[in-house]
Amino acid sequence: MSLDNSPVNFAQPNDVTGRNSEPNNYMPGSEHAGLSPAIVESIAGLSAGTVATLVVHPLDIVKTRMQISTSAASAASHDLSAVGMLRSLTNSPNPFASLYRGLVPNLSGNALSWASFFFFKTRFEDLLMLARGSERPTPSDYFVASALAGAATSVLSNPIWVVKTRMLASDKGAKGAYPSMWSGFRTIYATEGIRGLYRGLGVSMIGVSHGAVQFAVYEPAKRFYFARRQRMGVDNGRMTTEATLVISSASKLIAGAVTYPYQVLRSRLQVYKADEKFGKGFRGVVRMTWREEGIRGFYRGLIPGVVRVMPSTWVTFLVYENVRFYLPRWLA
Repeated sequence: MSLDNSPVNFAQPNDVTGRNSEPNNYMPGSEHAGLSPAIVESIAGLSAGTVATLVVHPLDIVKTRMQISTSAASAASHDLSAVGMLRSLTNSPNPFASLYRGLVPNLSGNALSWASFFFFKTRFEDLLMLARGSERPTPSDYFVASALAGAATSVLSNPIWVVKTRMLASDKGAKGAYPSMWSGFRTIYATEGIRGLYRGLGVSMIGVSHGAVQFAVYEPAKRFYFARRQRMGVDNGRMTTEATLVISSASKLIAGAVTYPYQVLRSRLQVYKADEKFGKGFRGVVRMTWREEGIRGFYRGLIPGVVRVMPSTWVTFLVYENVRFYLPRWLA
């Protein structure tokens, strides 16, 4: 959708909240150094997603392989622990290639997801404010806008995640392994059709609650932080590194605590020959996981997931907040 033809006109963000505090300043065509707030958010999200993915990709491989492993497989192998998998990857003939197997779809998916998420989130927040005639989003607005943005992003990025999951789950020389992202797209479309590219989309929609919970915590906490700084007379419109780390960590841990099982189910739905390994469809995967592994099966890969997600979250939000703050100033 063209920004110029959008039915919603965005207010120019101020330094503290990203929103104008004066309703009379809600002017059509208002921009930040020639960019609308939605574009600034998209560029910040794109930058954050790219840097974070490069930093933690090896841990993403470990997490994915642990999620699709089973109790029987674990009993038969001593290399299905997080440390064992990392050791196996680094001891391969080409450790760098092994540690960054599937980087292209992971990088593409994360960059697209973060850019589109922040773009849609900003627009949905403005739509909700416009509908209520409010000058600032409420906590419920953050939750609803994040959920809607997450759903739109899932539809756009799901084919990339299917290919990424299958590439991360297998070594390059393994039987049936995709040599590249585009080869994966072609193979899936040829053998499974368009439905194959959208495997796991339903459970991904459940997962939008993760982003909704995360930002329902993150945005009000950030607003509280800035309000406190203003009362102390030390606010310069930019979050400190320490505050960004604390607020992003708290919001991520709270969201992760209630939504992690969906990530395991999504990985098992998207992996190659999923129906044979884990059961047919969402209900089949849930039944087989519960029957064979119990509650522990839904939390496979949790430890490397947490180890991966915290530095990823820190990098993501540090890059996001700094690009969001400095980009309009650089352009100006």
